[in-house]
Amino acid sequence: MTFWLIALGMTIAVALLVLLPLIRAGGTPEGPEVDPDMQVYRDQLAEVDNDLARGVISDDEAQRIRTEVARRLLEADKAAAGRRGFRRAPRAVNLAVTFVGILVVLAGSAALYRWVGSPGYPDLPLAKRDAILAEQRANRPTQEEIESQVSRTNPALDKIDPKYVALVEKLRKAVARRPNDLRGQELLTQHEARLGNFVAAHKAKAKVISIKGQDATADDYADLAELMIVAANGYVSPKAERALADALKRDPRNPRARYYSGLFFLQTDRPDRTYALWSDLLNEGPPNAPWIRPIRGQIAEVARLAGIRPPASKAPFAGGAPGPTAEQMQAASQMSASDRQDMIKSMVGRLSDRLASEGGTPGEWVRLIRAYGVLGDKDKAAQAFKDATAAYGQDSAAMQQIKAAAQGAGVAE
Repeated sequence: MTFWLIALGMTIAVALLVLLPLIRAGGTPEGPEVDPDMQVYRDQLAEVDNDLARGVISDDEAQRIRTEVARRLLEADKAAAGRRGFRRAPRAVNLAVTFVGILVVLAGSAALYRWVGSPGYPDLPLAKRDAILAEQRANRPTQEEIESQVSRTNPALDKIDPKYVALVEKLRKAVARRPNDLRGQELLTQHEARLGNFVAAHKAKAKVISIKGQDATADDYADLAELMIVAANGYVSPKAERALADALKRDPRNPRARYYSGLFFLQTDRPDRTYALWSDLLNEGPPNAPWIRPIRGQIAEVARLAGIRPPASKAPFAGGAPGPTAEQMQAASQMSASDRQDMIKSMVGRLSDRLASEGGTPGEWVRLIRAYGVLGDKDKAAQAFKDATAAYGQDSAAMQQIKAAAQGAGVAE
């Protein structure tokens, strides 16, 4: 209610400021309105008669002056006649127009807000928005609920060799008899997925992880999450989210876990975090990675949702540094280890010189920092991190990529 009172008061105040000239304007003055220019010319005519009577001017001069003043008087009268067509309205009319103007401003503002705004929507501070998003994430549908709604019909099943289907059925029975057989569960995961039985596949993969225990890898958890997401028709459920978290705990740079984490954030109204993850993956490549194409198709829309300026290039993010030519590869294969190292240093040096003189994209700074990290040159990696921070310190998405590269090179915490 307080907001509406403040908004109403501000609207009336602005309307009054705009219409203040009408309020101040007086009504039609009493008596005839005298034009000041015409009065001056009349006074001049009277002065001519006085000067002639005193003998200051001759008759001819008096006649000439009268003619000139009369001409100017006629022009002034004509101009005054035009102005008399626009007389000020009475004060009552001005006040009525002012009142109507305020009503129009108020009604127009209310109509505009009803059209583009959200009447009745409560105040939503950032802290409350975060709490709402957290509650929505906690209460979103489970893996089982989504799976129950997804059709399990596989039209391609008729095209599969019946012998292969029979062999998979035998494998199912064998694994059922020996549920703790690691190799059997791995094979079952693989073949259920090939048949499109992704629910059975992710259940088998969960058993693989259970058997491995502490030896389960980041790829194991990424596989589990991927199978659950496919089984849920692209939905990242709380179970899949936990599997992704376990994958990233074991390997924070695991590309599949980062891609699906970006998908999770996109589905839970955090496109800013999606953009940070996906743009980093695009910069790293390789260009033929399975996640590159879907990211390229969505990155501009993700940037728009996140309020981030999308990449300017039609083909943003090269997906990693361009690779060496076939001739360079052949030449490098024939080099000694020291010569090959010198060649790599030369290529990194050229990239460094270009970035120092011309600047570059966040992805190019990321590659430079990582290259120095691989070469073991921490001083240059630290300097590259400093220069990249100076160039992109105000871009939070770019700095996430740059800082991650610096952490990998051991020059940032």
